[in-house]
Amino acid sequence: MDNKQIVQLIADACDDKRAEDIIALDMNQVSLVADYFLICHGSTERQVQAIARGIKDKMDEHQIDVRRMEGFEQARWILIDVGDIVCHVFHKDERSYYNLERLWGDAEEVALHIGQEG
Repeated sequence: MDNKQIVQLIADACDDKRAEDIIALDMNQVSLVADYFLICHGSTERQVQAIARGIKDKMDEHQIDVRRMEGFEQARWILIDVGDIVCHVFHKDERSYYNLERLWGDAEEVALHIGQEG
C-alpha cells in the first residue's frame, strides 16, 4: 500500500468519526518532515479523541505502524505520526488559530474521496 492510499484510509477513518474539513497536503516539495499532512478537526475534545482513536484503529486493522501519538489527553491538537504521513487532528478553535493550511500554503492539496470506499 503506498502513502497516497494510506492517506485515503486515514481520511476515511476521520470521516467515520464525523471529522470536519478533512484535507491532505502533499508535502514532498515543501518539507522534509513528511510526505503528507492530513488535517481535520472535531467540535469537542471527546470527538477529537474519537477521531484520533479511529485513525489508530484503522492503521492497526491494516497493520500500519503508528509511531507516535501526542496530545491525546488534552485533545486540542493531536499529532499522529504514521511514518511519512503526519495527521493533525484539531479542536476547531485550535485549527483556526494555527491555520496549518496557510502556513504550508505552498503544498498542493491532495484529492480525497470522502464518504466513498477506496
